[in-house]
Parts: sequence; C-alpha cells; structure tokens
Amino acid sequence: MDNKPKVAFICVHNSCRSQIAEALGKKLASDVFESYSAGTKLKDHINPDAVRLMKKIHGIDMELTQYNKLIAAIPKPDVVILMGCNVGCPITNADIVEDWGLEDPTGREDAFLKKPFIGLKKK
Repeated sequence: MDNKPKVAFICVHNSCRSQIAEALGKKLASDVFESYSAGTKLKDHINPDAVRLMKKIHGIDMELTQYNKLIAAIPKPDVVILMGCNVGCPITNADIVEDWGLEDPTGREDAFLKKPFIGLKKK
C-alpha cells in the first residue's frame, strides 16, 4: 500500500488552474505525492486553452486523463492548495492549507496562462 500524501488543488470551477496543477503534479511528482483537483461548483468542461497549452507544452492530454470534480468526489487530502479564487473551501482539516493566489487566466492570452507553470519541467 502506498502512503504518499494526497495533495488537492482547489479552485471554484475546477476547469483551469486546478486542472493544470493536478496534471503537472501527476507528471512531475507522482513519485512524491498523489495529485487531485476539485472545485466548489463545476463547469461542463475543462478550459480549452488550458487543454491546448498542456498538450503543446507538456504533452499532457487533460481531456483523456481528467474531468471536473467536486471536493466531495476526491479522497481526504493531506495538503490543500487553493488556487487563489477567494473561495472559502470546506476542506479545513487538512494538515497543510496554502493559497497560491494565482490570477484567473480565463480569456487571457497564452503567455498569461503559461506564466505560473512555465518553469515546471521534470528533471
């Protein structure tokens, strides 16, 4: 049985920032922790710009590997990373809770969407 910590990336709609963070966590750190993403409300799809750029930059097809989830649909996390959505998320009993304060990239140009994650590459 694997006892890696569970890290949950939480955003309002679980459609862009949290999905990107989950995908990168799985690709770059799956040997260290389990990555999840979730939201407090859901959109009907993952942000198409996020999907396109993750394919282009990291070779990850989030449409094949991920879907929008509510917080109740993921395992209890050890670490919660809030994306900066100014949302009072109901997960407060995690060992670590941190707010990354990332601006919402929806509707912005590609350079803005890539900015918070551009330097993340597996060594």
